[in-house]
Order: sequence, then C-alpha cells, then structure tokens
Amino acid sequence: MTSGELVYEYGIDHRSLGGIGLELARIHAAKGGDLVLVARSESKLLQLKQQLEKEFGIQAMVIVEDLSDPMSAQRIFERTQREGVEVGTLINNAGFGGHGLFYQRDLEAEQGMMQVNMVSLSNLTHFYIKGMVSRNSGRILNVSSTASFMPGPLQAVYYATKAYVTSFSQALAEELKETGVTVTVLCPGAVATGFVAAGNLHGVELWKSARSAKSVATCGYQAMERGDLVAFNEKKLKLLLNWIVPLLPRKMVLKISRQAMEKS
Repeated sequence: MTSGELVYEYGIDHRSLGGIGLELARIHAAKGGDLVLVARSESKLLQLKQQLEKEFGIQAMVIVEDLSDPMSAQRIFERTQREGVEVGTLINNAGFGGHGLFYQRDLEAEQGMMQVNMVSLSNLTHFYIKGMVSRNSGRILNVSSTASFMPGPLQAVYYATKAYVTSFSQALAEELKETGVTVTVLCPGAVATGFVAAGNLHGVELWKSARSAKSVATCGYQAMERGDLVAFNEKKLKLLLNWIVPLLPRKMVLKISRQAMEKS
C-alpha cells in the first residue's frame, strides 16, 4: 500500500468502533481508496479491515493506539513511514465528551478529552501535512461540532475543545491556500452514535432528534472533496450559528446553551 486515508475513531468504552469514523471509512473504501484505520480495539479494527477489503477490494492497515497517550500520534506517523504509506487524506475524527458541572467532573477525564480532541489532532496534522505540502496535494477533514460556536455549560471542556478544532482548521486552511492542500471542518449537530453513552448524555433533549452517522459522514466527505471550508449537515444550524447566535446577548446564548444540555 503506497497511499491511503488515515481515519481514526475513539470510543470511550474501549469496545466500540463505529459512528462517523466507520461511515467515513466505508465511503472512502467504496471509492477504491486504501485505508489506515486507527483505534484502541484491535479486534474491532481487524473485523472492519476484513470487511472493507472483502467488500471493496481495497487494502487497509490497522494501527492500535490510544490517542489520549501524548506519544500516540508520533507512533502512528512513524509506523506509516516505516511501511511506506503515503497519506493523501487525513481525517481527524477522534473525540469524546462528558456531561456535568466542571468542578464535579474527574480532572483526569477532562485532561484526556483535551489530549484527544485537540492535542493529538494537532500532532497528527503537523506530522502528515508536511508531506502533503511537499507533494502540492492533500485533503484534511477535521470533525468538529456545532458546539464549537458557543460556550457549553455542563459540557464546558468539550465545547471548548471543539471551538479549538473549528478555529484551528480555518486558520490552517488560510495558511495552505496556495499549496494544493485543503482543510475542511465538519460541524454537525447531534449525531446518533456511541458518543451519547460515552458522554453520559442520555436524557439530553438535544440528542432526541439526532441525525444518522452515515448522513453526517456523507456530508463531511463530500465537503472535503469540494474543498469547502466549513460544513454543516443541517441548513437550519448553519443559519442559526452564522447569522442569529452572533447577534444575541451573551447571557442569552449561555442560557440557551445550558438548557440544551440539561437532562429531562
């Protein structure tokens, strides 16, 4: 395998490999693209590798890593370098959240969230982007959230990490606009994945109308192919976050945001 797409998925319960990352991998494989699949569950990765190779006739490399480990991104990069894999598409999909008052939440869990959602994402981007720039070709898709456009009481750290992803992605896209490398940030609303259970979000009103992971992944992948800057999976969310929320008083935004996260 001389080229591929690096897709990784982070599941807080150690057992799941699914959601948006799985659907993105399937979309890429269906187009004939090879894959580098990264997650913590080796058995799930091997099962997915076999399934995708059989169904689509592609090659998939499996790398077992926990992205809450500060050295994980470097090990992933070094492994692909040793194997001679040229990554032309990088999809930073890993992330997790958590519900509750910040001062009551476990600090180690919050630190792990920051490591996965921001630091490992940045590290992987830094490692792989150099090769893309030297080849004058490459695509990066960072999976963020509509949460990135406002503060998030009861998910304070998660919302802040996603604000970083959205800001970082847009700045990077501007820096790279003359290089042939594009950066797209996907900002979906609520998505029906294992994220709900992992983040203790059962009962939160917002997730009762969650969209399917497949529809979100399709939106993001197509936006990446077009080289779009920011992709929303729902038009009403795009309108709300770009044109309405910025005009509202800050305290009102905080109140609305908190109400969306409160459990019924």
